[in-house]
Parts: sequence; C-alpha cells; structure tokens
Amino acid sequence: MRKESIALLFGVHMHQPVDNFKETIDRAVKTCYTPFFALMRKFPEFRFSVHCSGWLLETIEQNYPKLFADMQWLAKEGSIELFTAGFYEPILSAIPSKDRVAQIKRLNRSIKHFFKQKPQGLWLTERIWEAGLIPDLVKSNIKYSIVDDYHFISAGFDKDRLDGYYNTEESGESIALFPISQELRYALPFKPVDEAIRAIKSSVNSPGGSAIIFDDVEKFGLWRKTHHWVYEQGWLEEFIDAILSDESINTMHFGEYFHSHRPKGIAYLPNVSYYEMGEWSLKASDALQLKALKEQISDQDAVKFLKGGVWKNFFVKYEESNRLHKRMIEISKVRTKKSDFLENLYALQTNDLFWHGIFGGIYLPHLRDNAYRYLINCENIRYAKKVAIECADIDLNGYDEVKMVQKEVIMRFDSRYGGQLIEFDDRKSAFNFQNVLTRRKEAYHKKILESESGDHSGDGTLNIHNSLDKVEEDLKDALVYDWYLKNSFIDHISDHTLDLKSFIECSFREFSDFTNQPFDVKIGKKRLLFERYGAIFDNQTYPSHLKKSYRPLDNGVDFKIELKSESPHIYEYGLELNLHFANLKDVYLNQKVIGDGIRCNELKEFTLSDPYTKRNIIFSLDHFFSLFALPLKTLSQSEDGYELMTQGVSLMVIVPFKEQLRLKGSLEVVK
Repeated sequence: MRKESIALLFGVHMHQPVDNFKETIDRAVKTCYTPFFALMRKFPEFRFSVHCSGWLLETIEQNYPKLFADMQWLAKEGSIELFTAGFYEPILSAIPSKDRVAQIKRLNRSIKHFFKQKPQGLWLTERIWEAGLIPDLVKSNIKYSIVDDYHFISAGFDKDRLDGYYNTEESGESIALFPISQELRYALPFKPVDEAIRAIKSSVNSPGGSAIIFDDVEKFGLWRKTHHWVYEQGWLEEFIDAILSDESINTMHFGEYFHSHRPKGIAYLPNVSYYEMGEWSLKASDALQLKALKEQISDQDAVKFLKGGVWKNFFVKYEESNRLHKRMIEISKVRTKKSDFLENLYALQTNDLFWHGIFGGIYLPHLRDNAYRYLINCENIRYAKKVAIECADIDLNGYDEVKMVQKEVIMRFDSRYGGQLIEFDDRKSAFNFQNVLTRRKEAYHKKILESESGDHSGDGTLNIHNSLDKVEEDLKDALVYDWYLKNSFIDHISDHTLDLKSFIECSFREFSDFTNQPFDVKIGKKRLLFERYGAIFDNQTYPSHLKKSYRPLDNGVDFKIELKSESPHIYEYGLELNLHFANLKDVYLNQKVIGDGIRCNELKEFTLSDPYTKRNIIFSLDHFFSLFALPLKTLSQSEDGYELMTQGVSLMVIVPFKEQLRLKGSLEVVK
C-alpha cells in the first residue's frame, strides 16, 4: 500500500424534494446519477462517501434498478461509505427531538437493509448546525458529521487549521465534526483537473491532514452545462485517473480517517449554515447591505467577521413558511402511532419548501402543495369524522388563529391579519386552496433590474452562484411587491383608483386600517366574530367599525360583513380573495378563461372550476358586485435562471359604500 501523504475525503450528497415531478427525477437520473455511479464503478479502488435521502433512495430502488445495482455493487466492493440523515431530509434543528431521532434511525435501517452498513456519519441537511442537536445525534448512533469550513471560521478558527476533524460536545454528549473546504466545493468540478488537484493539495497544511469535500452530486451533471463538461468532455474520468495516479493522495472514507487519526482539538460552533444561506435568510435590504460591506474588505476577513442571519429567519421572512412550520409542530405534538400518520408527518418535515436561495424553495407551488397534502392527510386521521372549532396562537405571532374543522373542509382564520382566511383545505382532495405566496422584494431583484449577466468560471463552466443569464425586459415589469399578505377576506376601502391595472400593481389608494391590522376575536357556539374599531383616513380621520363573522358549513362558510364609518364620502369597498390552484391556466371563472385578467359586472355569484381537484369553488353575495380577477405571479430565481411563476388568482369583489354597509354571502367547495 502506498504511503499516505494527503487523505482525500470525497463525498457526494443526493436529494430530490419528496414527491417531486417524475420528469424531474428522470432527468436527474439520466444526466447525473446514472452516469456518475456507472463511471465510479470503473474505479472501485477510489474510496468515497455517499448520502442519499431516504425518499430518493427508495425511489431509485423501485424505479431505476440499473442505477441502484451500481450503488449496491460499489458498497459491496468497499468503495462507498454510506452517510445517514433524516429520512425525508428535514432541517434537523427545525423539527422536534423525537422526530429527529425517528427520521435518522429510519434511514439507518434502510442503509443497513440495502447496503449492509451501519452508518456512523451524518450528512447535516444544508449544513445547518445547532449544538442542541448533539444529544439526539448520539442517541442515533452518530459518531461524526459534516459542516462547512465557514462554520469554524465564523467561530474564530484559522483556515489553515481546518484539514482534519474536531470534537465538540453538548450536555455531556460529544461527536466529531469535519469541515468541508469551500475552495474545493467551488473547484470541483468547475476547475480543470490540474487546478482541482492543486486545490486539493493546497487545502492540506499539516502532516496527516485531509482534503475534505462533500457536496451535491447534482453538480456532476445536473446543474447547467455540467453534464457536457463532466461526462462528454471527460472531466470526471480524468479527475479520478489523476487522483489514483498521484502517489501523494490517498482516497479514504471519513470513518476510516476518523478511527485512524486524532482530532485536531475541540470546537464550539455558533448557530450557523454556509455563508450564502446566511445572506438568503436576511430581508432584501439587509442582504444587499451585507453584500456591500463584504465587498469593502477581503473575502477572508468578511466571512470571519460578517455574518448573515440564521436559517430559522426564513420563518420570519416568509409568513407562508412559518405557517406551515408551526402547523407541522402542531401535528407532531398530537402524533399517533399510526404508520400513515407518521409517514405524512415526516414527509411534511422535508426541508425544501421552507426556504429560498439559489433554488426555488418556498416559491415552488408544487412543493407547498405536497406539504399541505401531507398535513391534510394527518388532519384527516387526527379528526376522522370530528367537527371542531379550536382557537390558539399556533403561528406564535402573538394573536390567536381559529381553526374550523368541518366535514369537508378545514379553514383557519388569523386575528392578527384582519380575521382573514389563511388556510382553506379541501379534505377530500387534500388540497389547500389558500396556498398563495405574497409578492416580496428579494435581494437578487436588484440584479434583474440592472440586467447583469452571469459570470463564468475560468474553464467556461458556469458556477451555480453566478449562473443566471441576462433577463428579458418584460420580466422586470413583473417585479411588483404587495404591502399586505395575500390571504382571503381582506377588507379594502378605496375609490376610483381601484381598477384592474392598479389591482395588478397593488397601487390603488387605501383609506382604511382594516387591511393588515389585528382584529378582536370572539367564538360563539355557531359563529366566529372578528371585530375592529379602526378608521378611514381621508383628509381627516373618521372613526370606523368593521365586524366580520363566519358560520361554518360542511363545505365552507357563510359570512356576514358589517361596516360603519363617520366619513360622509362615497367609497368602493373591496373584499379580496386570493386562491391557489395547481394549474391556473386550466381553471375557469364562470366558464371564462382568466388569462391575464378579466373584469365582470353585475354579479351576485361566481364559480371557479378546477379540473385538477375536480372541485368547484362558489362565492355568492346578497348584493350585486363588480369583480376583478387576475393571476398572481412572482419572479424568483432557480438553478436554471429566473422564473415567472403563477402562485394563484387574486379576486376583488367591489361594492359601493357610504357610511354603512351590510353584506351576507358564502364561500363553498362543491363537486
């Protein structure tokens, strides 16, 4: 055996969002997973580590036998060390302790069953570290985990001391942590092979040290233009050949290195993820300010002393994320031992939909649809045929939400935001018609407005962090921001400025404080009442009073709205609904295509027909009203560029108002 000089600890991570589109999985398998493992099979002496999320592992085993056979063969030959994690790839620090242990142990069992290994290493999802995880990791038989070198640098460690592992502890329990080299993450596979080899060697600064790389396997073929570079131009095969031919480099498993080398010392790390995640979790203005500050000093100093937010800030940044997360926590607290319940709970905990950065995350409607399906499945088991009204501050916003569990629907209303509808679950189709995303300013919108083109790495291969093409001018017009959350039963008091164009642009005049302010809530035996003593602001302040009540139906609600004001002026009262559908282009409004927006007059009722759920949503009112309807679209970024995505349909019901208004109506889901 050749003398060890540099230990190359090379690992790849495989994950797809739970129940992702089949065509997306097929593409990943064809362009990345299959060619990667087929090529690695040619070099069984190359030691490397693999983490594959549990859902994806089972999907590969069931649907892609050739790929799965290659993975099993490499494990049997001793080429692969399998890493574990939460089965459905949750952010471990964001789920309850009991669920962490259960998810890790479930993936442990799958790895033992499929690959005859007992994993000792844990892939830390999105490298989101909190010391409080340690006791649960130890309970799950974990000896070591993977974080970024940035975790250590932000704790004051020097970069040249990060070529091995460190011990850490919490509450008397300890594990080891390996720091991934950012330099190697950015070099492999983007740099030419000779430069990649030099980067590996330069990352080791002490005898017996290790070069540590553990990153997404998707960069080896699935990311833009990488399939051509990695396979057709032969980068990966050339790289493996060069490593195996270099007597100064020895490939090792993390476990082998852990058991044969001493730790470099002890470390205590802050609550942190990789640097970019800290940027993404900030609100747009703060992220831009952080970027500007970083550019004023050297990168090395910047990442040591400048820190972004923590991952859980996404629950602050996106109300929609927080609602889902807190509903998941609620479901976990009432967990049953029924296998269907637990499977849906664990699937609900998958990380992808809760955040947003380079990848779509919370902006992807189908991920949120999947999450709500798991949640509603749990609720259907939990309540069975039970009907209930429950009031609690589940979202932790300081105000109560009211959940009405009915025979065919589950509806939640938030007293913090105008007594508005924030969840509208059809129990039969397990679909949330209120799953809408508000249009927000993001830091990368500045780049869109400036039409900057993506930078290329030196070899011509795109770097994922700078890979976005120059945007079309019409995309800039889509950058509209809402000043209130896009719930339903939102109350507006406006005037002639409220038209289809101003509704699209969210630029109509608003006279009242009812749109996004708290309401008092009272729960009766058969009715739910929200009430606010507010005002209309029209040259002077006019005291105004709004009462909004809901009576549960099997398939929806009856509602009553009573508005009084001391203002003598005539206004347009607008009742806004924002509803979500899987494919809005297939939905008809009173048998009409919504298209880019429509206006209807003299209505007392409208019907939205949805072929996806095979349900109709019917809104009726005891007054004639005008109606605006338009698609609600967001502009976000992904690994493929910028995406204009339909999040739902915004509807504005308009009735003239002067001094006093009383409305009665209903919102129902029917076959």
